[in-house]
Amino acid sequence: MTLRVASHLLPDEPHARHGRLRTYFCDIDAQASPIEGGWQLDLAWPSDPERHVDFRIRDALSAWGGIGLDAMATARRRSGRVLTSLYDTWSLLTWCEWAARAKPCPTDRITILHLDDHRDLMSPRLAIEGDKLVDMITDEPFDVMDPASVLSACNSGAVGMGSFLTPFLLAFPNSDVRQLCQPPKVEGTQDWAFRAAVERDDLLRPGVARPAIALETAKGTGRGHYRATSDLDAWLSDIDDGPILLHVDMDYFNNRYDGDGDWTDRMRALDPPLETVLRRIDEVCAVMRDNGLVERVEDAAVAFSPGFFPAEMWQPADARLRENLAGLYE
Repeated sequence: MTLRVASHLLPDEPHARHGRLRTYFCDIDAQASPIEGGWQLDLAWPSDPERHVDFRIRDALSAWGGIGLDAMATARRRSGRVLTSLYDTWSLLTWCEWAARAKPCPTDRITILHLDDHRDLMSPRLAIEGDKLVDMITDEPFDVMDPASVLSACNSGAVGMGSFLTPFLLAFPNSDVRQLCQPPKVEGTQDWAFRAAVERDDLLRPGVARPAIALETAKGTGRGHYRATSDLDAWLSDIDDGPILLHVDMDYFNNRYDGDGDWTDRMRALDPPLETVLRRIDEVCAVMRDNGLVERVEDAAVAFSPGFFPAEMWQPADARLRENLAGLYE
């Protein structure tokens, strides 16, 4: 995919320009070349081993058919009600496919069990045009109730790992989100109400409104609320009737790298050994079973998050998760 932007929108200094593009596009790489009056941006999924902080990723990809690094962004496979992927972008697609089948009303309460070391509430690269959304990379329409348009936006990079939850919550504003997170990112329990907001674009369509989510301090859980907690009991307390969607980002269990090339310099990191990770998988799944919630999950997404969750743990953690949630994989 090739795009063009005005010259004043990117720094002339190469390192500053690289940082600006990384911040804007996040998951997908943009190579800038000067052209008359501006810059040409060539987008591609990262293939350079230097781009990936976890040097064991190549070995772990043997379980994924030996795909290349640049294929990780789109790799996924389904087993029963579970879509397993490497990038958690695809959580949005599988939930939208579920919504297209189940046809929930926009006002319905949907419980989202969100195991993740991140909120995933960034603004996707979508433009608000009236009451519609448009992919700013392909200029194609985007609609949560149209899985083909969601597939296109995930493939283009308009929706990414850190932004996939935003369009779903905007489409279903009465969702009850329960994020389970471990220290140091979250300690204790905090509740918010979420609401629709906008963020102004500053590169592809400067000044144009993009969809966003704002969090406002509130008490308790329920419709239109977002709870982040490190406590298993608080995570699952007072869950109402209605459909449950499950998202498991494996960086909840270990986020050694956090996508950071300077990860060795961090003072506090979530980096327990494999045996602790497997024990935590057992504990989380057990509390879900004990609360009668596993059988209520209508659709689930599991992502291994290369560059966050250590690659040498992918296979044993996947096996333990499948063992614990076998009914979802059938």
